[in-house]
Amino acid sequence: MEQIVNWLNDVLWSTPMIIFCLGVGLLFSILTRFLQVRHLKDMVKLTFSGKSSSAGISSFQALAIALSGRVGTGNIAGTATAIAFGGPGAVFWMWTIAFIGASSAFIESTLAQMYKEKQNGQYRGGPAYYIEKGIGWKWYAVIFSVATILAMSLLMPGIQANSIAVAVENAFSVSTSVTGLILIVVIGIIIFGGVKRIASVAQYVVPFMAVAYILLSLIIVLVNITGLPAVIGLIFSSAFGADAAFGGIIGLAISWGVKRGIYSNEAGQGTGPHAAAAAEVSHPAKQGLVQSFSVYIDTLLVCSATAFMILFTGMYNVESPSGGFIVNYISEIPAGAGYTQAAIESVLPGFGASFVAVALFFFAFTTIMAYYYMAETNIAYLIRGKFNKLGMFLLKVVLLLAVFFGAVREADLAWAFGDVGLGLMVWLNLIAILILAKPALRVLKDYEAQKKQGIDPVFDPKKLNIKNADYWEHEYKEDQKENNDKLSS
Repeated sequence: MEQIVNWLNDVLWSTPMIIFCLGVGLLFSILTRFLQVRHLKDMVKLTFSGKSSSAGISSFQALAIALSGRVGTGNIAGTATAIAFGGPGAVFWMWTIAFIGASSAFIESTLAQMYKEKQNGQYRGGPAYYIEKGIGWKWYAVIFSVATILAMSLLMPGIQANSIAVAVENAFSVSTSVTGLILIVVIGIIIFGGVKRIASVAQYVVPFMAVAYILLSLIIVLVNITGLPAVIGLIFSSAFGADAAFGGIIGLAISWGVKRGIYSNEAGQGTGPHAAAAAEVSHPAKQGLVQSFSVYIDTLLVCSATAFMILFTGMYNVESPSGGFIVNYISEIPAGAGYTQAAIESVLPGFGASFVAVALFFFAFTTIMAYYYMAETNIAYLIRGKFNKLGMFLLKVVLLLAVFFGAVREADLAWAFGDVGLGLMVWLNLIAILILAKPALRVLKDYEAQKKQGIDPVFDPKKLNIKNADYWEHEYKEDQKENNDKLSS
């Protein structure tokens, strides 16, 4: 089994994939005239504006769900493994993929809003929806939908659960099976409550833990502030092969940085659009910009916090591709969350292991919630009518079993399974958003034109000659009238 999984990873995450991810992000950055810089002010403003409705959630709640998926073990354990196998230079490539990936996040999330539907009184959308409506390839949409359900319910939850269980065992000597049982009870209570409960939990838990985590990293940086020039210099020199120790692994620095960067920020992966489609906005570009901002929060803030804690304290090893270590600063600690725990322990003895365990618990269980929502959306796409409820129930059971199984199995296999799931989704989604870039760019121009006129942008698909945007064409105005009537009564 392990050999098959590793072979699949070698295919899915080969050099062409790395080049493809970087190339698509760079292309979208150029085509959007680097909106990730030009519209930064709008990103922040739109994140905190807008309200939820009976059918949709607010922009901030959609951001919180997306961040639930983005801010997880990839930020704590994933950043550490990138450094362990790619050296400090991998951090630079994580930053790079986040910066250019913000444009990919805009395109996919804007498309999700454009082609969303209202099913059973709730907004639904995502890659499967925009593939069918935008390209007209039902078969391709079904393949993506099945791949997403498999990845989000079977393959990916195990990574999150495994990281929580291992961290809790290290910090509190609680067995992984006990942690697994606690996880399925807590997650079960939330996911059986539906998207509104998921959004409610995410909007409070994710910002609180992210801010606490970043503040702790700042304390560690300030304690070691004299090392700032050396750490920054090490990251940049290692990224381009100029450092004597890490010069021979520049290829690994790029590949691990890009792979873990994508795993962490999910730009172009096709996960963020599911939450983006659920938001109540007047123009698709608005939520596209909000989702772009979430990539920055994830990588430039939370992942950087982890990287700086590890590099400032020197609590890491870098493995040599030929065997052994290039640098071996901490013995007998496997690559992953243990590096982050050791880094905090070195500055705040007796605090590191427990803090990382708690942070991982909150980050990772909200990520599993987000995974459930994405899988649920694809069940809603595939199964309609009387079997829909049965499909949703079976999905919950499968995901909870995957969480428990992930908590008690080996970490290496958990990551390998997760990488297969992620790789499948990235390949399928990137091809789709490349084909659909034109209408998304048209929507961006329309948003900018309306802003220039000093009006609050409102989307009209007919004006832009965009077909199959059925919700916006037939239901949006009625929903707005209904919402206004409720507010005035």
